[in-house]
Amino acid sequence: MSRKPKKGYFVRGHFVAEGSELDEELKRERDGEGPSKTALKAQSAELQALGEQILTLRAGLLEPLGLPTRLIDALQELARIKDFEGRRRQSQFVGKLMRLLGEDDIAAIRAALDEQHRGSAADTLLLHTAEQWRDRLLAGDDAVTAWMTEFPGTEPQPFRALVRQARKDAPAPGAAAESRGEAPRKGRAYRELFQWLRAELARAQEAAEDAAAAAPQAPSPGEDF
Repeated sequence: MSRKPKKGYFVRGHFVAEGSELDEELKRERDGEGPSKTALKAQSAELQALGEQILTLRAGLLEPLGLPTRLIDALQELARIKDFEGRRRQSQFVGKLMRLLGEDDIAAIRAALDEQHRGSAADTLLLHTAEQWRDRLLAGDDAVTAWMTEFPGTEPQPFRALVRQARKDAPAPGAAAESRGEAPRKGRAYRELFQWLRAELARAQEAAEDAAAAAPQAPSPGEDF
């Protein structure tokens, strides 16, 4: 006995059975009844992912958002759950709570995450710059002169003394410990020099930002004086 063929139609070469989920979705799109199920699922998944990132925010960025306690509690519970199925259900619940937020709340969350990301990138750059200066200072006195020229507020005698001691404490290349696969030993002054450089670079960067913020803004072209 042959099966009764399904009723339906073709869309871009694909058969769509009448009454199917895809059929209902296409009808909603055709009738302008709002987003399709596919679009809603994508939006829900995006909000779930965005919600999970909220708990990575530091307190100074999280607290001003004023998010509902229920959402924060749900996220903290999600962080505690280890079971895969339990995490899946809790993540869906987080997505449901996220959908209750207004557009302004969602925009504020995105802005806070962007700000934190920019801060992390700046911290990484600061660390790399401090490492580069340390290596240059250990390599020769030309770097000491270059530092003093770029940062004239540095006290010469303590700075030079720290650099000299750091050179003594620096791990020797090709040391026996390194040949045995062990990490080369780094002395106290070697570590102190890096910490000092990082702090000085951070202060200089902060001072430059403050100066830029305090400087009068130049008028735009065509603006009256």
